[in-house]
Amino acid sequence: MAEAAAAALVKVIFQKLADEAFKKYARSQNIHSELKQLGITLTQIQALLNDASHKEITDESVRLWLNSLQHLAYDIDDVLDEVATEAMHRELTPESEASTSMVRKLIPTCCTKFSLSHRLSPKLDGITTKLQHLEKQNPGLIVKGEKPKINTNRRNETSLLESDVVGREGEKKRLLNQLLVGESSKENFSILPIVGLGGVGKTTLARILYNDTQVKDHFELMAWQLKDKRFLVVLDDVWNENYDDWENLVRPFHSGATGSRVIMTTRKQQLLKKIGFNHLDLLESLSHDDALSLLARHALDVDNFDSHETLKPLGEGIVEKCGCLPLAVKAIGRLLRTKTDGEEWDDVLNSEIWDLESADEIVPALRLSYHDLSADLKRLFAYCSLFPKDFLFEKEELVILWVAEGYLNESVANKSPECLGHECFEKLLSRSFFQRAPSGEPYFVMHDLMNDLATFVAGEYFLRFDNQMEMMEEALAKYRHMSFIREEYVAFQKFGAFEKARSLRTLLAVYVGVDQRWQDFYLSSKILVDLLPQLPLLRVLSLRRFNISEVPNSIGSLKHLRYLNLSHTNIKELPENVGNLYNLQTLIVFGCKYLTNLPKSFFKLKRLRHFDIRNAPLLKTLPLGIGELKSLQTLTRIIIRGNSGFAITELKGLKDLQGEISIEGLNKVQSSMHAREANLSFKGIDKLELKWDDGSASETLDKEVLNELKPRSDKLKMLEVECYEGMEFPNWVGDPSFNRLVHVSLRACRKCTSVPPLGRLPSLEILRFEDMSSWEVWSTNSEAMFPCLRELQIKNCPNLIDVSLEALPSLRVLKIERCGESVLRSLVRAASSTTKLEIRSILGMTDEVWRGVIENLGAVEELSIQDCDEIRYMWESDAEASRVLTNLKELKVRDCKKLVSLGEKEEDEDNIGSNLLSSFRKLVIDSCESMERLCCPNSIESLDISWCSSVRDVSFPRATTTGGGGQNLKSLTIHIIFCENLKSINQLSNSTHLTSLTIYNCENMELFSDLRQLSNLTRLTIDGCESIESFPNLQLPNLTHLAIGRCKNMKAFGDLQLPNLISWGIYECEKLESFPDLQLSNLTMLKHMGISSCPMIDASFPRGLWPPKLVSLEVGGLKKPISEWGYQNFPPSLVHLALYNAPGVRNFSQLSHLFPSSLTSLEINKFDNLESLSWGLQHLTSLQHLTIYSCPKLNDLPESLLPSLLSLKIYECPKLKERCEGRGSHYWPLISHIPCIEIEIED
Repeated sequence: MAEAAAAALVKVIFQKLADEAFKKYARSQNIHSELKQLGITLTQIQALLNDASHKEITDESVRLWLNSLQHLAYDIDDVLDEVATEAMHRELTPESEASTSMVRKLIPTCCTKFSLSHRLSPKLDGITTKLQHLEKQNPGLIVKGEKPKINTNRRNETSLLESDVVGREGEKKRLLNQLLVGESSKENFSILPIVGLGGVGKTTLARILYNDTQVKDHFELMAWQLKDKRFLVVLDDVWNENYDDWENLVRPFHSGATGSRVIMTTRKQQLLKKIGFNHLDLLESLSHDDALSLLARHALDVDNFDSHETLKPLGEGIVEKCGCLPLAVKAIGRLLRTKTDGEEWDDVLNSEIWDLESADEIVPALRLSYHDLSADLKRLFAYCSLFPKDFLFEKEELVILWVAEGYLNESVANKSPECLGHECFEKLLSRSFFQRAPSGEPYFVMHDLMNDLATFVAGEYFLRFDNQMEMMEEALAKYRHMSFIREEYVAFQKFGAFEKARSLRTLLAVYVGVDQRWQDFYLSSKILVDLLPQLPLLRVLSLRRFNISEVPNSIGSLKHLRYLNLSHTNIKELPENVGNLYNLQTLIVFGCKYLTNLPKSFFKLKRLRHFDIRNAPLLKTLPLGIGELKSLQTLTRIIIRGNSGFAITELKGLKDLQGEISIEGLNKVQSSMHAREANLSFKGIDKLELKWDDGSASETLDKEVLNELKPRSDKLKMLEVECYEGMEFPNWVGDPSFNRLVHVSLRACRKCTSVPPLGRLPSLEILRFEDMSSWEVWSTNSEAMFPCLRELQIKNCPNLIDVSLEALPSLRVLKIERCGESVLRSLVRAASSTTKLEIRSILGMTDEVWRGVIENLGAVEELSIQDCDEIRYMWESDAEASRVLTNLKELKVRDCKKLVSLGEKEEDEDNIGSNLLSSFRKLVIDSCESMERLCCPNSIESLDISWCSSVRDVSFPRATTTGGGGQNLKSLTIHIIFCENLKSINQLSNSTHLTSLTIYNCENMELFSDLRQLSNLTRLTIDGCESIESFPNLQLPNLTHLAIGRCKNMKAFGDLQLPNLISWGIYECEKLESFPDLQLSNLTMLKHMGISSCPMIDASFPRGLWPPKLVSLEVGGLKKPISEWGYQNFPPSLVHLALYNAPGVRNFSQLSHLFPSSLTSLEINKFDNLESLSWGLQHLTSLQHLTIYSCPKLNDLPESLLPSLLSLKIYECPKLKERCEGRGSHYWPLISHIPCIEIEIED
């Protein structure tokens, strides 16, 4: 394990020492003799490594010796890298050499070489001495030849599918029965535990169940967004055994439909016993025969050993030693794929690794599988110890990281490091060290036990810095690679000690679970300004998704840096000295939406291989000289500027370009010959975007240029063409030789009268047309067209009138916008299997035309209609809708100005016909200003109405003995602005399963008599309903969230019995005179409470009567000023307090009794006369977040609390803003360490 890392690193050192250019430069600097001596000593030590690889497993002294060797090898590599970097610097700055040439002639050569020799000679001498000392400390190692391996020419990769599972038929059958039938339960959901040892196959079995066809048909929803349906959720690998945490997790599950299920896989039994599972059926290891069959599959590609009788006894012994554990058997099987000789199988069976005693709980089979890897593969796998458990990673990204760390070098076969990396990745994947993520491409994941193995073998050089981890400074010096979890706020205090980690090569920000793209992450600027300069040996730096606005100049001093990831940050520019990063191979600024320019020194990055500038819309030009970076493989965005910038001819020299490329400004290409010089047909491009600017000058030239930009047909997967001004496309667009092309998009090609023959593309799945204003006819001449097309979108093609296509049997998604009705009619006839249809602004769409369209929508499950102003009814009657829309589940109607109702004809008074729409689940009506009535099908589960000012009647079928009355309704959300006519929802009281009700701005709504019947209601929001004068008596045992706001005529609450309330808010009810008569101390579940801007409430909160679990309180704007409140005995659980509207407060010494020491977050809003925060807050030693709004006289901050803050937000505080904003301000030295600082004045 340690031997592998040392051997791989020593190999890299010898490659550098053997490089002729390196040796030449070393001679010129008078350090060649030191390097030669170092190489001699290292050669002698290298000869011992083969023997060390066998002895380190059982001999602790050998392992410690190898650790010392690896530390020295790291130091040697760092020194050699410094030499190579200095050589590169000299090569790239000849002008400085020339400018001083006259001076140099007057100085002896020995003096001009003094600096580097003076710096490095003592280091080299010291390292050589340590090496010689290490050689003398040889722990009994001898020079030993490597045992030759038999070349079986068998593929290391496997063709077996991940879904191949052996020996779980009985467990699957039993659990399927529990999932689909199960026992009756008083709850809406029940738990199905799968308990067993790590690696026994719990997750695999859960995935089998989840993907079973019967299960998919039975459950309406299988995801994390429950939305009150009968759901199936899988909680994989549960470790937390805290019962309160479990209660919080499953609380939303109670609102699901009866029959919902939660599959939970875990190694822990204590929690299950706490929730009532007194007897558990543990998932056992496989039977001996099943384990033997699994081994045969993965080792020999057969189901049994019948044709390999000599290997069978050995196989039986191996599965016994694996304990018949599926993961272990599978890993050993993949190992044995390269070994057909019985002697090799015997070596595996009798390996001493099986008998090792260890406290690390690493499965011996996995350790043995690792031991069989080559030294290079061992090192690559150990690097993955930086990833937390369940971390999703992409192959491309991991390979680039490996290259940056120097783990992959040019091979004798002339393969690029990236090519070698992909091969190594596939080998590790084939050996089960990696697995494909359940979410599919492009993500991969490591099994928990493999992650444990990686952490174990990585040793003392890798650190996965945990949130709770505290590091001693002396321990940090040994680490070379570190990752840390990207939290919302990363403070400098957490990393302050890392100034001592001066040997660190890797600083990698990673995330757990799904990458949170919607969330902001804040990093203390002191980490960038103060810490990074103390880490001079960094090779990999990733600060992805942090809210960074500026990159410090010190970044240019990290001369060893190979990989810099600043994607999705807020940077506007990169420092000019980025050009000094001569070793930089990868620069990622993907998603930097404020980035406007790149440094002029960019041309100096001669080793740059990957440059990702996607989604940087403000970047309008590339730096000069980028075409000279011959090593570039990735250049995701090319901006053509002709004579004033990047020219398309520069692509000629970038021979290794591949992957995704967007070429913009093609209208500036002056000749098709220039486009030909780009040589796209010789590059490995798989995603190509070609863009002209609006108003290209020449139709002929555009076509000629596009013709010359033909990419390689065997690589291209995605093609997008935008603003092309030719009248037709060249022949290569649509050529069937592009057999891997799956996505084609043609946008704003406004002069094209026809489209290319795309139907011949054998793999095309997604086809999109947009803004093709001259396109008139689309027809095909063959039935065998578009064999794989599953999504078609046509947008803003108003002149397209003739569409003659044969059947599109694979089409599932059809989107048509701003086209004629004939296009829609033709396509729905050809695409009878479409399950999702979206239409918008269809010209000529009358009721009559629409009736003809819906006759072809029998397979449609999701239907969306927008801006079709002539439609008055969606269907003639419910009976007709039930006949033609047999699979409709979701209907969205928006901005249809003349829509009156869904059905033209009413059924009988009970509206029983609506029950026929049995599959209908979700209905959204938005901005249909003429809509008068809405009769909802009984099967509806979610109803959303917004901006329908004329609605006067919303009803459900009348309740009967067989159902009706909206009894299946699960979620009702009404957004009706200025709805003068709607007073109630008929039959709402019969919707006993209703769980969520939200009503906004319904001035005349009178539904409160119905609320008493909604016993399953969990969420209730009433906002802007002026007709409400009092809130009724309510006894809602399941209500967890209640919000009442902007009901300006509401004066009082009735008696409320809400024992399970979690969140409660009352705001802007200006006539409300009293607080609800609730015993706050009895609300044992209440965590979030808010009451504000209710000036008539004379609230008095007796001390000691707050909810015992209250976490967050927002209060203010009441009749009794906050300054007159007495002492409040808040519970210790309170961590967030927001106070509003206290004009009488001048300083917080008046309010100190209101602030419990448990607070971590404090918000102050509209304290008009507040002048000082210096006093009254000193005891809040746990405070992390301070937010101040609209305090115009406030002049200072609580200085004693500033060191611990993670966020400081100041709005509309002009005096304080002046003292806090910018590096020269009064408070800046005290607040600059805070990760999140926001200082603004609203207009």
